[in-house]
Amino acid sequence: MEEDYAEGQQILQLAIDRISANPYQPRQSFDQAKLDELARSIVEKGVIQPITIRKKEGEGYELIAGERRLRAAKQAGFNTIPAIVMSVSSPEEMMELSLIENIQRDDLNPIHEAKAYLRLIEECHLTQEEVASRVGRNRATV
Repeated sequence: MEEDYAEGQQILQLAIDRISANPYQPRQSFDQAKLDELARSIVEKGVIQPITIRKKEGEGYELIAGERRLRAAKQAGFNTIPAIVMSVSSPEEMMELSLIENIQRDDLNPIHEAKAYLRLIEECHLTQEEVASRVGRNRATV
């Protein structure tokens, strides 16, 4: 299944084994009980929100956002998962998208959130003001 999703994006049903981990994942630990809950939900209702990936150079795809959904789908025994393919050309852009997506969620622990802000500043060469603007937080929070 493939369909247009948005400008420069498409959504497809993709084999899970073609997706590699995100090297910029800010979440450093995953609660197994919550993954179990999500896996049960996926068995019952399917994956409701697609993961976000990018095409790798050569073959395969690299995860941008949705690692919990990907892990839970694997745990549930799924072989495929719905995925939005984004046109992301640089490692910096991928890191920025990945970190921003995780920062904007309420359940990222404060230490991981602070480390994500620091990575955006140091590795993407953003100012504190630019990070605050991109993640929708005030400068003092960043």
